[in-house]
Amino acid sequence: MALSKTERRQRIKNRIRKVISGTAVKPRLAVFRSNKEIYAQLVDDVEGVTLASASSRDKDIADSKGTKIEISALVGKAIAEKALKSGIETVSFDRGGYLYHGRVKSLAEGAREAGLKF
Repeated sequence: MALSKTERRQRIKNRIRKVISGTAVKPRLAVFRSNKEIYAQLVDDVEGVTLASASSRDKDIADSKGTKIEISALVGKAIAEKALKSGIETVSFDRGGYLYHGRVKSLAEGAREAGLKF
């Protein structure tokens, strides 16, 4: 029997997480995408702590108009600014089982443009 979308994504996510983990120096940039919103957070997996987060529901981003892809780029820039402010320059990108295109790719490119390295 074929896997459902969520089961398939969970398997891919587990496969990615076997390889990628975050530290305080190089945290994991985790992405979650729902139908309407997109969320990104910097996670230190050693301590089990979220260092910074940004989402399309933040007030400054939610007020802006545009497509979901444009808003994803804004979320990427916001998380990069928060990371750089707290002294984090490099991260490991965790796409969370989603394909690297569309909103996930836009978020990653927005973070790279704002100065985050991965």
